[in-house]
Amino acid sequence: MDRDLVAFGGFVAMFALMAVRVPIGVAMGIVGVAGFALLTKFGTAMNLLATVPLSVLTDYNLSVIPMFVLMGAFASHAGMSRELYGAGLAWLGHRRGGLALATVAACAGFSAINGSSVATAATMTQVALPEMRRAGYEPGLSTGVIAAGGTIGIMIPPSVIFVLYGIMTENDLGKLFAAGVVPGLLAMLGYFTVIRIIGMRNPAAMPRGETHTWAERIATVRELWAVALLFLFVLGGIYGGIFTVQEAAGMGAAGTLLIGILRGRLRAREIRAALVDALRVSSAIMLIVVGAYLFGYFLTITQFTQKAVELLVNLPISAYGVLALVMVGYLILGAVMDELAMILLTVPIVYPAMMQLGFDPIWFGVIIVMAVTFGMICPPVGMNVFVINSIARDVPLGRIYRGTMPFIAADVVRLVLLCAFPALSLWLPRTLGP
Repeated sequence: MDRDLVAFGGFVAMFALMAVRVPIGVAMGIVGVAGFALLTKFGTAMNLLATVPLSVLTDYNLSVIPMFVLMGAFASHAGMSRELYGAGLAWLGHRRGGLALATVAACAGFSAINGSSVATAATMTQVALPEMRRAGYEPGLSTGVIAAGGTIGIMIPPSVIFVLYGIMTENDLGKLFAAGVVPGLLAMLGYFTVIRIIGMRNPAAMPRGETHTWAERIATVRELWAVALLFLFVLGGIYGGIFTVQEAAGMGAAGTLLIGILRGRLRAREIRAALVDALRVSSAIMLIVVGAYLFGYFLTITQFTQKAVELLVNLPISAYGVLALVMVGYLILGAVMDELAMILLTVPIVYPAMMQLGFDPIWFGVIIVMAVTFGMICPPVGMNVFVINSIARDVPLGRIYRGTMPFIAADVVRLVLLCAFPALSLWLPRTLGP
């Protein structure tokens, strides 16, 4: 049986299952096991199905994912996102587009203790959207700001996507986290620029907010001590050599719980809700991971991965030409596939090729995560857009997508800058030593 044809049929079957609303992790798992059985024996495929989920779910390295998710859930239910937004509102709200600026700033701050784009978008929809509605902001623009701001959540550490990339490629997670800081700040600056331009061109879409006194502004900064403490505790512990990344994730979750209890923000009801939210998100992530591993075994036995690497490396174009083709591929995949599935399916193929072409593995991690963020707000999938639409049901999906377009343009500019000047993402991790 032609293994290339089987591999092609596997991809077609996987996308067909996704098209009929089968969850991505389940679709990958079904095709992976069925394809493996087709090329080997049914009993061998069943053994694969019995062993892979157990090995994935008991992998100590992957324990960092549910711990960081739990940390974000505790922080959200403790009201830290509201404190961040309140501070942004006090300092920026009086400007044209100030509420949108405050939303982006709060998204960046919340990302530092959350690490999930979807969670950031969902939280800020509940916190910031009502304020922008009351101020008279155009609904599509308001939701577009939140959707784009949420993507900062997988760039600024801690980031679940960086964790997966680091584990799959055996790169240092601390350096990957450090490499994401400057690109994350560039994202915030780019979104600020877009908001200011829209505010100047269409003032009616972004009315000015209330002016706060200096005393009120300083008071909001004092309330951010918990967020700052957690950020310093987790990342300081990692870079200071006190914790491993896995230990830092557990300590961060425990620290967030303790601070929430001491401040009276986390009672039994909030703790229970945070645990349920974290379990739901973590289960969805791990299901995708298990499915991707099963599908990966199928691709390995077809030798598709090896052939794809050889094809990329031997293309008659420059290394940056190959990189451009890979980025275009990610933009296309981002329109139809979840960001976790994209990382898990494509990294085993593109990473070896990029290393053979001489690219830095830490820098490429940043580039690939940035490319994946486009899929969070691009039609027709756009996970952040769907999450926001599920909360703000009166704003149609098409209107939210139109609101994200200027921010996608800013992201493209940022991607080009980071490709042209790798030092923007590499100088900070290089300060951490070899």
